[in-house]
Amino acid sequence: MTITIALNSECLLNLDLSPVQGAIAKLSPDQPFTDPDLSLQFEIDYPRDPSDPRELSEIPEIRLWFIRLDATYPWLPLLLDRKSGEFARYVAMLVPHEFHRTEGIQYNPEALEIFLMNKIFTLANLLQEHGVPSKSKLISLSQMLGYELDDGFFELLGIHA
Repeated sequence: MTITIALNSECLLNLDLSPVQGAIAKLSPDQPFTDPDLSLQFEIDYPRDPSDPRELSEIPEIRLWFIRLDATYPWLPLLLDRKSGEFARYVAMLVPHEFHRTEGIQYNPEALEIFLMNKIFTLANLLQEHGVPSKSKLISLSQMLGYELDDGFFELLGIHA
């Protein structure tokens, strides 16, 4: 089941998370961590001048909204629709990057590594608190960003399954 959350310029400019809060309120408390068929995507309606060449992730007001969202719901990347590119767009909202016409999005490598490690540590704790096996979820998340985490790293975190 994919849930689409509509965001308009008013909620983005006012840092209003109510569209997300409403969608999450409809879920059972453990569903974000246990339902493999659940995914979220955002439909962003942010009017801009036709001559504005920026991608949505390059607009400071939109990025600030996503920073607030990530601070409020740090587990949200677990739910993002990866097949549609929603996870990549979410990361672009939070990590400095450049767009290349031929190569696509190029994240700042150090910023991406810091972002990923922060997410891994945060999500490992949250998933363990909910009794959800986390290793495969965290490996998948890191692979989406081009990183391979070895078993020794997970042993340091106390994650064995």
